[in-house]
Amino acid sequence: SVLSAHLCFLLEHKLRILARSALSSLRRSPPCRRYSTPEHTTRKSVPYETTLKQEGGSSSPTKALPKTADVVVIGGGSLGCQTLYHLAKMGMTNVVLLERDRLTAGTTWHTAGLLWQLRPSDVEVELLAHTRQVVSADLEQETGLHTGWIQNGGLFIASNKQRLDEYKRLMSLGKVYGIESYVLSPAETKDLYPLMNVDDLYGTLYVPKDGTMDPAGTCTTLARASTARGAMVIENCPVTGIQVRTDDMSIKRVKAVETPYGTIETPCVVNCTGVWAEKLGQMAGVNVPLVAMHHAYVVTERIEGIQNMPNVRDHDASVYLRLQGDALSVGGYEPNPIFWDEVSDKFAFSLFDLDWDVFMQHIEGAVNRVPALERTGIKSTVCGPESFTADHKPLMGEAPEVRGFFLGCGFNSAGMMLGGGCGKELAHWVIHGRPEKDMYGYDIRRFHRSLTSNNRWIRERSHESYAKNYSLVFPFDEPLASRNMRKDPLHKVLQDQGCVFQERHGWERPGWFSRDGSAPVLDYDYYGAYGISKNHNYKYSNLLSKEYTFDFPLHHDVIKDECLTCRNAVAVFNMSYFGKFYLTGPDARKAADWLFSADVNKPVGSTVYTCMLNKRGGTESDLTVSCIKPGSVHSSLAPAFEGDGYYLAIGGAVAQHNWSHIQTVLQDSGFRCTLLDCSEDMGMISIQGPKSRALLQEVLDTDLSNEAFPFSTHKVVQAAGHQVRAMRLSFVGEMGWELHVPRDSCVPVYQAVVAAGAKHGVCNAGYRAIDSLSIEKGYRHWHADLRPDDTPLEAGLAFTCKMKSSIPFLGREALQAQRAQGLRRRLVCFTIDEKVPMFGLEAIFRNGQPVGHLRRAEYGFAINKTIGYGYIRSPDGGVVSPEFIKTGKFTLERMGMTYKAKAHLKSPFDPENKRVKGIY
Repeated sequence: SVLSAHLCFLLEHKLRILARSALSSLRRSPPCRRYSTPEHTTRKSVPYETTLKQEGGSSSPTKALPKTADVVVIGGGSLGCQTLYHLAKMGMTNVVLLERDRLTAGTTWHTAGLLWQLRPSDVEVELLAHTRQVVSADLEQETGLHTGWIQNGGLFIASNKQRLDEYKRLMSLGKVYGIESYVLSPAETKDLYPLMNVDDLYGTLYVPKDGTMDPAGTCTTLARASTARGAMVIENCPVTGIQVRTDDMSIKRVKAVETPYGTIETPCVVNCTGVWAEKLGQMAGVNVPLVAMHHAYVVTERIEGIQNMPNVRDHDASVYLRLQGDALSVGGYEPNPIFWDEVSDKFAFSLFDLDWDVFMQHIEGAVNRVPALERTGIKSTVCGPESFTADHKPLMGEAPEVRGFFLGCGFNSAGMMLGGGCGKELAHWVIHGRPEKDMYGYDIRRFHRSLTSNNRWIRERSHESYAKNYSLVFPFDEPLASRNMRKDPLHKVLQDQGCVFQERHGWERPGWFSRDGSAPVLDYDYYGAYGISKNHNYKYSNLLSKEYTFDFPLHHDVIKDECLTCRNAVAVFNMSYFGKFYLTGPDARKAADWLFSADVNKPVGSTVYTCMLNKRGGTESDLTVSCIKPGSVHSSLAPAFEGDGYYLAIGGAVAQHNWSHIQTVLQDSGFRCTLLDCSEDMGMISIQGPKSRALLQEVLDTDLSNEAFPFSTHKVVQAAGHQVRAMRLSFVGEMGWELHVPRDSCVPVYQAVVAAGAKHGVCNAGYRAIDSLSIEKGYRHWHADLRPDDTPLEAGLAFTCKMKSSIPFLGREALQAQRAQGLRRRLVCFTIDEKVPMFGLEAIFRNGQPVGHLRRAEYGFAINKTIGYGYIRSPDGGVVSPEFIKTGKFTLERMGMTYKAKAHLKSPFDPENKRVKGIY
């Protein structure tokens, strides 16, 4: 529909106002209250040639419901159709898609449909590549129908050096995947896009094979391809309930899907209902942590000369320009989005009226970039609901509350471009119990169960993620929203000493220690939106902003001091946010044998570093497992149990993922075990360095000599009069001990450690130091060097696998097959002599050919070099042997610049592993 003359006049008037002064403050209720935004659900046209809407159509289901189905996909948008298509393509025929209205009726029908191939994530690059393959080639080959794919290219705009540096990082990563891209000067950009204002540009990134998707054409073709393979699509069939049963082991499982027209018995439901996903989750008792917001764009009248131009993302102006034939769609992400609190079930092929006070900032950015827009009218406005999540990443995978209930929602207006890749992974997840790729960043289990039902956390974090969507992605970014959700007993003590905290899994963990005193994290100010006063002179935020760079950060020397104090004297690390679980029960030993890749059944007092694997041999976790002695009395350091028992210590950021993995394996195997979570009840203080023994000998009531307390053992001892579990372990490559301390004893034990360490030059150190120290020693970080798509053999952790024994364990067969065939990829350490910072994603070249990219990189202060780890492949797909590594000439590409690199088969720091044994 064409905008009225009055509205056009209003728009021009507002543009004149914007030229003179900023928009006045919004008169809107603060976000902690319900918005009273009128819901205008007038049916309006969107700028696509077709939609799947049928005016005046029947309200009855388009097909009769089957009595049973292997899988029921709920929601007929991009994700629902892609998931159904991939389920059918993988061989499942008894699958049904239920759509309450018509396909695409929710949010898909009004999506912008952009597809950009480059993102700062290797997994997302792969997901986007699959979507592009499906919509540009596969579907047309299978059905003979054109999906509406248009390859007009993509152009990212940089108005400053840091933004262009970010694009150069993407370009380097793209070379590994064969994605054609070019960094253009302002003059070259003008030649490509003559209508663009380039006066304020620093440069651009041009990706010729980016493009635009059509939602109706794509979903129609997906449905056609799915039904041809035996799947069923039923429209006009809302879901009214999800039946859940409890089995003999007290496990909740999906039983059936209820509709007004009948019930479908099924063991598996996939929730692809977008902004309505939270309501569907409630039917099954599943938390779906997302919020609905108004998300808008406008479509211009015809613009002479715009034809065939690439789509544009001007991140610094937070605006995109999508080619729409001979016009443009203009949209973006604003700091004051409107929440849609009263999500309506009757909202189909409908839109809200556009709030011009909110949207006008995008018009200003668009007019600056393409001045011709100032003389161009608006043909239509498109303001619809979209779902957004706490980290601007989708929600996928099996819900921890109910087995068989899968999520495929929360796509943050990127459901079309991620739909193909995510639909394929979700289908594989349903059929095989896990995805093919590393989907941890999208897995619902990345969020702790205490957060997924916390409305404040969901709302604040989702707002910040929306407002920062086009912000630069820096290595040391931290959220400001929803902080202080989980604090360990040492939080206040360390904050008073200048601790600059990082947020992980809701926990506040030490990042590094400022020399300028306390820097507390304040309540979220919504960046001044909604009339909320901004936090002025916010010290914590100011410290973070000084770290936002692709160069060495401002506090590089502070991290250096923490690292070198650990290497040369002794440092104290508060690791209390770690997950701390107990595994006990009649089948505990059987469960431990099956769960853990290493043989953990050692004498009581032993501690073993091990992995947990999936069926394909991929690494779901690395952790330490300690054998503990049984007892009849529950204490603060161990529960009462008989037989075998194990104490598990797991990185706090992935504790929920580990908990869910263990529970799933226990359930699937029928082991009679109890898994007890004591993460909140205990702290963990790690004392590391050459002087750690001298320090702790004054605090602990036990002999700490190598003979009395060897590496990889633990004891229950007294520390300054408090009972603790002391473990001789290290995550930094030094002699050291971890003290696992009851919550109420944490502060006095910490104070005793610091007092005893004063004469040894002790210092506090945080996780920024751990990151550097651990990579210098070659210790792996899960979900950086080690992911669910990496095997221990590829990661150089074969020693964690009991392959020489006859004990079966999960993933063993896959490892045996891989070992027999030879490794096609291998994790390799690289160092460079030139002092340049690297952070991961840098391309690895062997003899001039791209063979991989760095997963993680840090500066190693003891060896005074940048160190990176990355998996490499042979260009011919052959075995990657030690000889292949030794004989290659390697370079690393950082932001388009190449640097000679040295490949190492062993850690360059203490390769003989003497220091952890106390040999200095």
